[in-house]
Amino acid sequence: MPLFLPTAAVEKVTDITPELLKTIGARAIILDVDNTLATHGSPVPLEGTVEWVHAMRKAGIEVVIMSNNFENRVAPFAEKYDLPFLCVALKPLPFAYWKAAHFLKVPRREAVAVGDQIFTDVMGANLAFMKSILLEPSDPETSLSFRVRRKLEVPLRQKIARRQEKKRKKTDRSGEE
Repeated sequence: MPLFLPTAAVEKVTDITPELLKTIGARAIILDVDNTLATHGSPVPLEGTVEWVHAMRKAGIEVVIMSNNFENRVAPFAEKYDLPFLCVALKPLPFAYWKAAHFLKVPRREAVAVGDQIFTDVMGANLAFMKSILLEPSDPETSLSFRVRRKLEVPLRQKIARRQEKKRKKTDRSGEE
């Protein structure tokens, strides 16, 4: 798979279903925090995400939080979800992804990293030989580095959207037969 392309893309984390995970061959989830489970820097979970995590776990899907943030940001947040976590992950380097898969007791090919950034979440998953699901950011960041990265993501997100549309049309046509 190309380095910057995710396995799948959805709008928000709560759009991920056990059926989608089964379709892509994943049985464990590695979740980012900012713009995935909460708006950037917020201590408040996005609506429905706590319940979504509990539903995933009830469906037999293992879940862990993995973030580039420090423990003082990630630990209290993970506590709200009753989830284990890895912090200072140094994404997109693959080491924390490998550690997360080992922790979840699944082969890398059966883990999916979920996040909103192509150059950390998706690229890191691809470097680690894992699946990835790209989300739309829940809230635009204001720092210069984020604005630059988001600008660089635009053509990639357009390509991802075209690829998703092509898959959807193919599925629609095969269902009509």
